[in-house]
Amino acid sequence: MGNGDIRVRGIAARAGGWSARHRWAAVGIWVLFVVLAMGIGSAAGTVEVKESDQLSGETHTAARIIEDAGIEEPASETVLIQSKDGSVKATDPEFKAAVAAVVSAVDKTGKVTDVTSPYDSDTISEDGRSALVQFDMRGDSDTAGERVEPVLEAVEGVQQDHSSVRIEEIGGASMMKTFDDAFGDDFQQAEYSAVPVALGILLIAFGALVAALLPVALAVTAIMATMGLMSIVSHFQPMDDTASSVMLLVGLAVGVDYCLFYLRREREERAAGRDPETALRIAAATSGRAVIVSGVTVCVAMAGMLFTGLATFEAMGLASLMVVAVAMVGSVTVLPALLSLLGRRVEKGRIPFLHPEKRRKNGNGGRAGDGSRFWSAVLKVVLAKPAVSLVVAAGALLAIAAPAVGMKTQNLTLDQEFGDSLPIVQTYNRVNDAFPGGSEPAEVIVKADDINAAEVKTALAQFKERAVSSGASRGPVEIKLHDAQNIAYVYVPLVGGSDLDKAGASLDKLRDEVRPATLGKVDGLQAPITGQVAGSKDFNDQLGGAVAPVFAFVVVFAFLLMLLSFRSLTVAVTSIVLNLLSVGAAYGILVAVFQHGWGASLVGAEGVGAIVTWLPLFLFVILFGLSMDYHVFVVSRIREARMRGRSTNEAIKHGVVTTAGVVTSAAVIMVAVFAIFGTLSMQSMKQMGVGLAAAVLIDATIIRGVLLPAVMALLGERNWYLPKWLDWLPDLTHDESPEAVAQVTRDDEGEPLRV
Repeated sequence: MGNGDIRVRGIAARAGGWSARHRWAAVGIWVLFVVLAMGIGSAAGTVEVKESDQLSGETHTAARIIEDAGIEEPASETVLIQSKDGSVKATDPEFKAAVAAVVSAVDKTGKVTDVTSPYDSDTISEDGRSALVQFDMRGDSDTAGERVEPVLEAVEGVQQDHSSVRIEEIGGASMMKTFDDAFGDDFQQAEYSAVPVALGILLIAFGALVAALLPVALAVTAIMATMGLMSIVSHFQPMDDTASSVMLLVGLAVGVDYCLFYLRREREERAAGRDPETALRIAAATSGRAVIVSGVTVCVAMAGMLFTGLATFEAMGLASLMVVAVAMVGSVTVLPALLSLLGRRVEKGRIPFLHPEKRRKNGNGGRAGDGSRFWSAVLKVVLAKPAVSLVVAAGALLAIAAPAVGMKTQNLTLDQEFGDSLPIVQTYNRVNDAFPGGSEPAEVIVKADDINAAEVKTALAQFKERAVSSGASRGPVEIKLHDAQNIAYVYVPLVGGSDLDKAGASLDKLRDEVRPATLGKVDGLQAPITGQVAGSKDFNDQLGGAVAPVFAFVVVFAFLLMLLSFRSLTVAVTSIVLNLLSVGAAYGILVAVFQHGWGASLVGAEGVGAIVTWLPLFLFVILFGLSMDYHVFVVSRIREARMRGRSTNEAIKHGVVTTAGVVTSAAVIMVAVFAIFGTLSMQSMKQMGVGLAAAVLIDATIIRGVLLPAVMALLGERNWYLPKWLDWLPDLTHDESPEAVAQVTRDDEGEPLRV
């Protein structure tokens, strides 16, 4: 076959070829796309996820009733007045004086309404040594934290005048302010530090400023474009802050990864003595294709979140899917154009001490031998004893995964989320001890045709009485009427307090026993029960139901994509099994560290007895997507070497060793970025950061460096097995070996690629 007859096939090769020929057009189109996406997105504005849509079950029904009625729930605040040493009782004059002083002081601020004395509302503890003054903040509850300071100062002033009792404030507004002061910039700093960290690692990996800046520039522009697209899409699928943060994390991880894969291959080919034009073409046809296969697989994994039925998850899934798609397109279009424009200038800004002369080849920065001595040594052992390596590595991962069997998930309570690091957490615990469930009561939203009808009033009175007599609550049960809207709020402190298991049992009693026997007997009356405990339970139930369909969707589609991309049943099966092992190990680490507290202090965390509800499903989807990055990249390289006539063992060694550098660099960046989130104060963020970082580390080392080569070495030629009855599958594989690509002197339009 002559040179003119050979054509580079595949989308990636064609896209790379077109971009290299029309480089200014490719760069211009990308810049225009980013600017337009941001401009249109900014003009369109973002539609936020409604609170009612974030919830499910009864909590969703309750939120919709409140929303439809137009009732704005004010931010409620509570002041705890408590004997410090137990010697002062609520009936004593000094205690009464302290209560009166609190009521007067908060009222005088002009920032509050409905101030209620414990002597009027019966909010005095059973032992008579604690009492609660309750009131609501004036104005919008969402911004109450900005107006609560004068009230907090007034309460502090009363404390100074009454030293025999403890006087502390807690509530929605005071917690909002405390957390904003303590952690407001926490998350933002983590997001801002992620980019410099990634850039620093890339500088070490490439030893040249321009080469290191390219992946970061691509990732950042992909994130900027996706932010604009998120605003546009939010008019069909509302978005929230969590989705933006997850999008930034995923965008930085895959954007840098894809660019890294491409750039390292182009450098490697130049190091092998090829001219820049051919090197770019080979990178487009090989790494470019791996990027597309990986990108589509990651997008499919992210799409799994759309099956949860929870608005926050759907927003996260869609945002992640979009940023991966944008980064993937940028990697195979604008990146080849930029490399073509820069040529050898991609090596500008060299950092001499990072790349001594002896480690350069042809002056272009490629590393001698192109492989890693460490991984070469590891592989020598693995390929010599693949069965032993497989048993040891798989055994170690299964042992790490073992604790996951006892995984317990729940929405973290305040003390679990923040530990004892804040005084307000201690106040929360004191209120819960004195008034079990009082800080987070269950809320029954009663909607009737006429809330003042005799049968409704009777049912409410019966509910109030039965709630206590059933043992679900110790009281006091409060009823707040909204006559105009025919709605009543019933606040029921649950026995069990901040222990969500015990409080959950009390909630079940209310829902299954008390409500049917009282409110349930009134025709046409709705009485969904909401609140923190109910929200946690309903969210858990909804997620529990979504786990099977999401897992099945992600696994089946990832399997099909691998089957079509590599045309091998064996590769598809091993990909899925290895990924599941990686996810299982991550789950095991999470449970060991955060549920049981083993080694928690090493990551600045503590064992809180549970994993935050949303994390296991989120981790599965993200990790399944991201670990496919490495898998596709490594297996593509092994398959390429095999097609060039190497034996399976030689192909495995070549594939793993030559990709070790780029996989290590990519993994180090991901681990560093995720670890930043592990440094945040909130336990849920620590769990996410540690879980992701640990999983990526395991994936890039034990899975890709030991298990994958061991399994492939044992399977030998069976790695490329495709049953005859699957011959009808479309052939998406291409001969993209450097030799085949290098022979192509002209593109499909008969024009040479310019570099």
